[in-house]
Amino acid sequence: MKAFTKAIGQRIKIDAADLELTEKLVGVDRVTKVVKGGRQLHFRALVVVGDGNGCVGIGLAKARGVPDAIRKAGAVARKSMIKVPITDTTIPHEVLAKFGAAKVLLKPAPLGRGVIAAGGVRAVLEAAGVEDILTKSLGSSSSINVAKATMIALASLRKPEEAIAKRKTELVTEVTG
Repeated sequence: MKAFTKAIGQRIKIDAADLELTEKLVGVDRVTKVVKGGRQLHFRALVVVGDGNGCVGIGLAKARGVPDAIRKAGAVARKSMIKVPITDTTIPHEVLAKFGAAKVLLKPAPLGRGVIAAGGVRAVLEAAGVEDILTKSLGSSSSINVAKATMIALASLRKPEEAIAKRKTELVTEVTG
């Protein structure tokens, strides 16, 4: 199976104003920039925002203080929300996605299995409202890259009806063309 590096198809953006969102802080890191006058200290925050019903977004932002970085990351996450197709309590099919050196494999799981994931993957999936799923993180363990790879994987998912309709239109164009 080849890994997705970009989301396939059109991404439907969600307006976060009318949703009841939960915000989860995945990590705060201290970053420094060395300049002529010394070191400049900043904080970087990774925040996951979701409604638990198929809408999820991640945000990454830097600021001089931790609360400002978290607030800015939350605003970025609200702007980058996507809709995730969920069948029953799991995802419709298996998907492998890559961002940087991080690869994430998501597999549907039977009812009652739970979220078998850790770190950034778990935060994104729980915010999206996925209750039963098996995951494997391959390559890099960077929480930022893993979370972004998970978002690419979720954005690449298709509902079974959409996949069947697309195959039918491709078949018709192939026969007529």
